[in-house]
Amino acid sequence: METLFLIFVIFLERKMLESAEGARVRLVNSGSPCAGRVEVYYGGQWCTVSGDGFGASGWDMLNAAVVCKELGCGAALSASGDAHFGEGSGPVVTRYDRCRWMESALRRCPSWGWRHYNWISHSHDAGVICSGK
Repeated sequence: METLFLIFVIFLERKMLESAEGARVRLVNSGSPCAGRVEVYYGGQWCTVSGDGFGASGWDMLNAAVVCKELGCGAALSASGDAHFGEGSGPVVTRYDRCRWMESALRRCPSWGWRHYNWISHSHDAGVICSGK
């Protein structure tokens, strides 16, 4: 019974994060609502974010900090661009995000643009771990 209650609480917590005002980003495929694969709602569906790139054009702690801030999940502890939380499905919607930390949402970060990159592999799906609320 305790396990069922815990799963229900995690589900509710995740739903609250997804529906927060202006939030169009979520973290999935982990045991915490403040960690997981980064997904954004775009074009009527949930899509992944590419963590592929080198140096300033790769998924990094500045990008993770913006996602954590957007979700109200505290500070960024980790940023991964290697599908650490599993490969998503559907289109990849943005790539080469270059957040500077001051943005209030991932969609405000400079990137190669938001569109469906159907030809990009999910092997580089971005992930983050935030400190929590």
